[in-house]
Amino acid sequence: MLDTDYVLGLVDGEGCFAVHLNRSPLRRARVEPHFCLKLKAEDRELLDEVRNFFGCGKVYIQRDKRPNHSLCYRFEVNNWDELWNIIVPFFVQHPLHSPSKRRDFEVFRQIMLLIQEDKHLSDEGLQAMSELKARMH
Repeated sequence: MLDTDYVLGLVDGEGCFAVHLNRSPLRRARVEPHFCLKLKAEDRELLDEVRNFFGCGKVYIQRDKRPNHSLCYRFEVNNWDELWNIIVPFFVQHPLHSPSKRRDFEVFRQIMLLIQEDKHLSDEGLQAMSELKARMH
């Protein structure tokens, strides 16, 4: 069973808070926030434990055909409700140690707040999110 400190260390080292902004009128989702961890295939069990720890998300295989890259698995949460109700409150209550990861989370959280306020439905809101996203690693 994983504890909070272990999960924080793992996310500090291998985690990613990301936001994809899609301006294509053909796509329904205009803003796609994600939280993920990517590890080598031999560490897949650990990702399953992280999934159990949070009680949400999915573990996917991530094939990489580039030379010298091994098979990896990815734990990912991209469901807005899970991000808003589980992931964001966890990292608010348990801040990350790495300054760069903590900054990325804060920007991620600001974008999530804008989504909560339906700002992603306007061009001005998308522009504000784009400017915030530019501050992420």
